[in-house]
Amino acid sequence: MTGRTDGVEAVDAWLDAKGWTSFPFQRQVWEEIARGRGGLLHSSTGSGKTLAVWLGALAALRGEVGAEARMHGGKPIAPPLTVLWITPMRALAADTLRALEAPMAALCPGWTAALRSGDTTSAQRAAQDRRLPTVLVTTPESLSLLLSRADASDQLGQVRLVVVDEWHELMGNKRGVQTQLALARLRRFASAHALSRSRERAGVRASSRGRTLMTWGLSATLGNLDEALRTLQGTAVDDADAVIVHGETDKTLVIDTLLPEAAERFAWAGHMGLRMLPQVVEAIEASASCLVFTNMRSQAERWYRALLEARPDWAGVLALHHGSLDREVREWVELGLKEGRIKAAVCTSSLDLGVDFLPVDRVLQIGSAKGVARLVQRAGRSGHAPGRPSRITLVPTHSLELVEAAAARDAVRAGHIESRHSPREPLDVLVQHLVTVALGGGFRPEALLAEVRGTVAFEHLGADGWQWCLDFVRQGGPSLTAYPDYHRVVPDDEGLWRVPDARLARRHRVNIGTIVSDASISVQYLSGGKLGSVEESFIARLKPGDAFMFSGRLLELVRVEQMTALVRRATAGRAALPRWNGSRMPLSSTLADAVLREFAQADAGQFESPEMQCVKPLIDIQRRWSGVPGPDVLLAETLKSREGWHLFLHPFAGRQVHLGLAGLIAWRAAQPETGTFSIALNDYGIELLSAKPIDWAARLPDLLTLPPMETLLREVLASLNATELARRRFREIARIAGLIFQSHPGERRSNRQLQASATLFFEVFQQHDPGNRLLAQAEQELLTQELDVRQLAAALARMGRQTLQIHALKKPTPLAFPLMVERFREKLSNESLGDRIARMVSELERSAGGEAVGTAHEPAERALAVFAKKDSPQFAVEAVQESLALETRGEAPARRREAGGRRRR
Repeated sequence: MTGRTDGVEAVDAWLDAKGWTSFPFQRQVWEEIARGRGGLLHSSTGSGKTLAVWLGALAALRGEVGAEARMHGGKPIAPPLTVLWITPMRALAADTLRALEAPMAALCPGWTAALRSGDTTSAQRAAQDRRLPTVLVTTPESLSLLLSRADASDQLGQVRLVVVDEWHELMGNKRGVQTQLALARLRRFASAHALSRSRERAGVRASSRGRTLMTWGLSATLGNLDEALRTLQGTAVDDADAVIVHGETDKTLVIDTLLPEAAERFAWAGHMGLRMLPQVVEAIEASASCLVFTNMRSQAERWYRALLEARPDWAGVLALHHGSLDREVREWVELGLKEGRIKAAVCTSSLDLGVDFLPVDRVLQIGSAKGVARLVQRAGRSGHAPGRPSRITLVPTHSLELVEAAAARDAVRAGHIESRHSPREPLDVLVQHLVTVALGGGFRPEALLAEVRGTVAFEHLGADGWQWCLDFVRQGGPSLTAYPDYHRVVPDDEGLWRVPDARLARRHRVNIGTIVSDASISVQYLSGGKLGSVEESFIARLKPGDAFMFSGRLLELVRVEQMTALVRRATAGRAALPRWNGSRMPLSSTLADAVLREFAQADAGQFESPEMQCVKPLIDIQRRWSGVPGPDVLLAETLKSREGWHLFLHPFAGRQVHLGLAGLIAWRAAQPETGTFSIALNDYGIELLSAKPIDWAARLPDLLTLPPMETLLREVLASLNATELARRRFREIARIAGLIFQSHPGERRSNRQLQASATLFFEVFQQHDPGNRLLAQAEQELLTQELDVRQLAAALARMGRQTLQIHALKKPTPLAFPLMVERFREKLSNESLGDRIARMVSELERSAGGEAVGTAHEPAERALAVFAKKDSPQFAVEAVQESLALETRGEAPARRREAGGRRRR
């Protein structure tokens, strides 16, 4: 105990030298680590979570591991790998390493620290292969690679502490399952090492509390802490050995909104939000340093370019950051933010987590954050220090996002944060782990099964499922037995399961991980300078000479060679924006509930926040033409148009739930006789369009009933092209399970090749191995992830409790119009999307405004003529909306010309 007391005194002395004072929650963490306990530290961003765990580790382990370097042959030798710090992102890993090094150098000068991630150079990896540092900051994928080393038990057996940073980011996905399995393996290594040491030392108990592996998780945004702690610690860890520590809660969080000059009354999704460019420029100018978050990489590219065009003097202090940019570019931006040289960085989720940029005093969020936790997380990137306020300013891209902004602020004040749950029994991850463990020294099935069942993800794994996984890695199942490439793991004469083929071992190591994306193509100048990577499917649509925007530059494609797009600077030409997967984030149920509460208050005449006052004209028209949704009111609208009979339903359950709901209602509606429906959906509602007359008012109550879960599952699968959707999901599963490979050593496979290979396996299994559990998993993931059937059932249950209000419309309402636009996107016509949307906006605004805007259609149509042909659809519509708004307020024509000139520039 004396050594630990000395450690705390040394930590206090280091803090005193820095002029810092520890918080009570930090000292509580130190005490728990000193007792050998793990836990979950939940505290606001920038409150000192990293130091709480790290200083506690240094205080407790410096005496046990050794603060001073040991000598061998006259040279210092650092202690073996003792601390693993797992982060979900590369940018966070690099920043974490810098944060750990300063106190370590003062308190444990003999220790070494290093980073291992996808950005680690081959020279650094080679040095780590020879000897691992005392402290290693890594990612789940790189940790799995370490577990695949033949000497994994020796190299990782002395790890005393594992810290999982931003646990909320990993917990709810397959990367989190990969982490759970890795932690279970590390606990086994630690137990075996402790047993070996106890045998070497007479009288020392093998179960000595001081030698158990401690696991700590850090998070600022979790709603289900008990479940999160259990998932992190595993089912085999006694509750007495784990604790939840709550950090400081008095950190000030400021959430405000940049309001448009006039909120459009007929909003539609898909905007870049560039109409707010002047306000954003002004906000950046007023800040010392800020981050401008977007939800899509293509949106980040466009905003970066627009800001630079608006303020050319910001060249060199305005930066762009997203995960597809080259590592050197990202590191330059991160360092510039830390040192205060960057005025503003336009970024995506690549800078979401944990990175400490002390000079940043404000965050701008372009568009809705779509979730309360994501909003709080991004807000925490500003004022990232104890005692400093965090400020996030929301920039709506259309007027309905004003309601989301007000709702998000109220949800934060009420402490409503989304929960996350671990996936259950993803066998593709388990199959990959079996091959990894077989490479890492081999395994015996009985012992490994107990280890695997120690995770929350696989705690209920049955004997049949386990045997299927063993058979699959041994011979590929019944349909692949004849192919040697799928005899990956076999038992040796002693019953130890290993990977006997060196070629298969290399291929597995190259493809370890659960992140599945389209094949990417590197982008570099003809002169050799690397810019980053884009998806192959985007480059495939371009031909030499076409221009596109990437890395904040206008580039011209010269040619494609060996998965590399060679480019040069473009001097002219309209730029295309690269497209990446995963760009649409669904509205969370927590935020959706808050939005409905805002609508209910507005329907009662309460417009208390600036955002709701701004959007009042939209809600007034919605109420006058139809009704307003709310927590107790389910709004449905019907409309007869030249296209047919429309149903607009507004459950506010999020895009994923609406996908299943729309298909279910259409399938049920078509049951008496065959029928065809056009379907559109967004985060707020769905549209069903039928060419035949349907009495939606009479039929809708029956169409929204909630059957037993088994019946619901059957109906949902019948309502969609489930086979095609499952085939698409199967490609990801096949890649993770090792049936197909993103990369071979020295080779990169195209997305088309991967899809063809996955389709072949899917069809072979369907025909010759229908009991293949990966097929069942594809269907299960389709239901639980893409369609989110449990949330669909919850939404149907909630709709059953609501009062159904059905309104027959004469014109599309502000809530119905965005759904019509979504449907227009999928249709081909000799009229452009921009023309059609802008024409409809003009007509609806004239109907909504009455005499007040009776003459507004002439300037609106002039604006449309200028912009609809030259610019993107959103500019065309925004031009019409601004022109109408200015006419309504009676402002001078010169103001209109000024607005139009700004758009032309």
